Amino acid sequence: MSARILVVDDTPLNVKLLTAKLAQDFYIVTSAENGREALEKVAAEKPDLILLDVMMPEMDGFETCRRLKADPATAFIPVVIITALSDVADRVRGLAAGADDFLGKPINDLALMSRIRSLLRTKVLMDEWRMREATALQLSPGNNISDIDPLNVRDSHVLIVDDKSGSPTDGAFIEETLRPLSAHIAQVSSVAEAEQALADGSYDLVFSNLDLQSQDGLMICSRLRTNPVTRHIPILLIANNEDISRVAKGLDLGANDYLMRPLDTHELFARTRTQLRHKRNYDRLRNGFEQNMMMALVDPLTGCFNRRYLDAHLPRYIKNAAEIRKPISVQMIDIDFFKKVNDGFGHAAGDEVLKEVARRISNGVRPSDFFVRMGGEEFAVIMPSTSIENAFKIAERLRHSVAEKPIAISGQTEELTVTISIGLAATNPHTETDAHKVFDRADAALYSAKQNGRNKTVAAEAV
Repeated sequence: MSARILVVDDTPLNVKLLTAKLAQDFYIVTSAENGREALEKVAAEKPDLILLDVMMPEMDGFETCRRLKADPATAFIPVVIITALSDVADRVRGLAAGADDFLGKPINDLALMSRIRSLLRTKVLMDEWRMREATALQLSPGNNISDIDPLNVRDSHVLIVDDKSGSPTDGAFIEETLRPLSAHIAQVSSVAEAEQALADGSYDLVFSNLDLQSQDGLMICSRLRTNPVTRHIPILLIANNEDISRVAKGLDLGANDYLMRPLDTHELFARTRTQLRHKRNYDRLRNGFEQNMMMALVDPLTGCFNRRYLDAHLPRYIKNAAEIRKPISVQMIDIDFFKKVNDGFGHAAGDEVLKEVARRISNGVRPSDFFVRMGGEEFAVIMPSTSIENAFKIAERLRHSVAEKPIAISGQTEELTVTISIGLAATNPHTETDAHKVFDRADAALYSAKQNGRNKTVAAEAV
C-alpha cells in the first residue's frame, strides 16, 4: 500500500538513503531535520508513519515521540525510532516514550520494510474504526459510552505457543516478567491447541515461538489472521537473531511485533505493554462504535432497527433491486386498537404488547428481510427480491402468529388478544427508483385494511 512517510534525521546522507529505500516501494517521503520541525510537519501534513532519529539537536527523538503521542491529533501515527544506540535501556526508553518500534543502525532493510508494512496495516484498521466512531457519535451525540481504558493493561489474558522443554523456557520467563500486569497466562504447544484455546476464551495477546519443533512457527500468523474471531489479536513472535528473514515474513503475514533472544525483561515488558494498549484501544473503538450505533439505529424498547436505519439503507436496496431487476416488497404493519391497550391497562402494558408483537414478527421474517419500528405502534418489513404474491403469504403468516395466541401482561390475570393490520406494496424494478412511493402505496393499503375491519392483509395494486 502507498503511504506518506516522514523521515526525521539531522544527517542529510541518512535522509537520502532512507528516501531511496522507501521510494523503491512507492512511498511518498518528506523529511525534517530536527524534532521541532518534525512536530510542525506532522501537524501540517499528517503523515501515515514517522521514522525518527534519536540523536538530534534542540529536541531529541525521545522527547519528539513523547510530544507526538501526548497530542490526540497525532497520537495514532505510528513512530519507529531509528538510532545507532544499541543498549536495551535505550530501546525500552523509546518504547516508553510511545514509539511503536525501535530499530538499530545499521538498518536491516528487510526488517525495516516489513515493520513499515505491518504498522501501516494496523493504522489503516484503526483509522477505519476512528471514522466509524465519528459517524456513530454524529448519529448519537454524547453517547461515547465505551468503558474500556486503553491505558489500563492490567488483568490481561495472554496465550503462549511454545513446544520447547527444559529450563528456563520462554514461557516461564514471559510469565515471570508479566506478573506486574496481573496477566492471566496460558500455554499451549501447537497452533491447533492455540486455535482451540482462542475459540474457548478471550485473549489480548499471543506470544509464539517462531522455531516450533513440531511445525512451522509462521503458521500461527496465517491461521489467526484468516479467522474473523482472532484476526485482530496482537501476535508477538519470539526468534533468534539469525531468523530475521523469517521474522520479516511473519510481519508480512500479520504478526505485530517480535523479540530476539536472549529475552530482556524490560524490553519484553515494554513491547507487551505497547501491544496490549493497541489492543485495548482497538477494543474501545469497536465497542464504542457498536454501542453508539445500537443506540442510534436500534429501537431500545423492541430491539428492532429504527426509522433512521431505514432511511439510511432503503435507497441502496431500491438501487440494487433496479440493477438486478427484482422487486422489493414492503409491509406496513399497525397494531389494531393499540390506544385501548394504553388507556385500559397503562403504558407499561402497552410496552409489553409492543415488545411481544415485535418478537413474534421478528421470529417470522426471513434472514434476508429487515424489520423496522417506524414509530408508535407501527412497524415495517422490507423484503428484497420478493414478489407481491410471496409477500402476501409471509404477511399472512405474521398476522396469524400475532393473533393466534393472547399476550400475557404483568399484573393482569386476563391475557390480551392482539391483532395487526398489514398493507403491502411492491416496487416495479424496471421503472421505480423512488423509495417513498412504495411506502406511500403500502400505507394506503394499510389504511384500507384498517377501514375494512382490521386484522387483515391488503395488497396494493401493481404499478
